[in-house]
Amino acid sequence: MRDPYEVLGVSKSASEAEIKKAFRALAKKHHPDTHGGDKAAQKRFQEISAANEIVGDKDKRAKFDRGEIDANGNPRSFDPRAHGFEGAGTGGPRDFHFTWSQDEGDTAQGFRPEEILSDLFSGGGGGGRRRGHARKGRDVEYALTVGFEQAAVGATTRLTLPDGRELDVRIPAGLREGQQIRLKGQGAPGRGGPGGDVLLTVSVAAHPWLVRDGNDLRMDLPVTLKEAVLGGKVAVPTLTGPVTLTVPPNSNTGAVLRLKGKGVPAHGRDPAGNLYVKLIVSLPGKADAALRQFAERWETDYDPRIGLRQSA
Repeated sequence: MRDPYEVLGVSKSASEAEIKKAFRALAKKHHPDTHGGDKAAQKRFQEISAANEIVGDKDKRAKFDRGEIDANGNPRSFDPRAHGFEGAGTGGPRDFHFTWSQDEGDTAQGFRPEEILSDLFSGGGGGGRRRGHARKGRDVEYALTVGFEQAAVGATTRLTLPDGRELDVRIPAGLREGQQIRLKGQGAPGRGGPGGDVLLTVSVAAHPWLVRDGNDLRMDLPVTLKEAVLGGKVAVPTLTGPVTLTVPPNSNTGAVLRLKGKGVPAHGRDPAGNLYVKLIVSLPGKADAALRQFAERWETDYDPRIGLRQSA
């Protein structure tokens, strides 16, 4: 893989916040769900996520900067002498003796002796297997874009991780922009302990006509001139299907009507929100001779802009 700093477009001196911001922006831009399953986008997304696994993790970033691991997170060639080990023979790992100065369990180079021992003696080779302390796996963070309706009413979606695993993710009803979903045990494997978690930071896609305001929803509803003047019943699309709205006679553009309980559905301790519908009087899309004749004969005189002069 390319240099992870280069993949994320940040310098080696970038702060943790700058790296996190760069990762989120790139992950949102290249997420496969927003590119119709495009293979190139999926490959780019995997590269971005893999880079974040290195420089987005404090310990791995330090190891990468010191040259202890490569851009894929794999250990580089291990030279015992470079870490203070002195060979005492040629019989393999059992013939090494170790020298270090301990500081609260860590060496001056930043590693723990029991971890080195566990690496050297695992898998046989004369000395048997020695276990280090059990460690929980590292948490891994990804970006996830969900549809507006999925976030509002809840759903289950299939997620493909950069390592190729596919997971079914439950989207809880009422999910908001920027919230996180935790998938326990699905992160990096542990060392003798449980796996880490996957943390999904959610972005919610925009809706063609609905806007969320807390648990309430808002929308503009076009109505005909006849419906606005005479009143009538019109169909309004909602998250749970169309409902009938009664438009009062002599309704003007900007009038707001409420559909109770037709916002974000109830979830947890939060009650269902409302849907607020703003009426927009809309004339025909093409010239209408009858409407023109009516307007020419209409003698009612009123000034719709009087409020502008009064406030000036």
